[in-house]
Amino acid sequence: MRITTFDPKYRDDLIFMVLEAKNALGRIPSINDDLLNIQACYLENGDMFWLALDENDRVIGCIGTRIENDFMWLKRLYVKADFKRQGIGSRLLKVAEQFAVERQVKTIKVHLGTDYLESHSFYPKHAYIEYAPLYMQKQL
Repeated sequence: MRITTFDPKYRDDLIFMVLEAKNALGRIPSINDDLLNIQACYLENGDMFWLALDENDRVIGCIGTRIENDFMWLKRLYVKADFKRQGIGSRLLKVAEQFAVERQVKTIKVHLGTDYLESHSFYPKHAYIEYAPLYMQKQL
């Protein structure tokens, strides 16, 4: 497994992976508008988006960041169902946190959502604390 910066050649595979991940969680698969144009919604704004790729160069995970003022939002952390609990989410999170350090961001925030119950236990394992219902943050 390797982590790389988003490349448009992976767009369709990313979308398929996210839809599959949502389906595995019992959600009606839908795609968020920002995932349809990562270049404009993330990269052109100075934000970032990474992909986790398997040995066959297929997308198995992703994470994005959005910097606002003096903090950074984590966006769209997904791991393909068959690859969960193998440390991929943790590795993606570490890459995003390193990006925050490089940008001299001191606080990272994440909205957990009501449907993503795994995130409610994942982020506290990485030193994120709740600061409002369904919101967590980490001080760097």
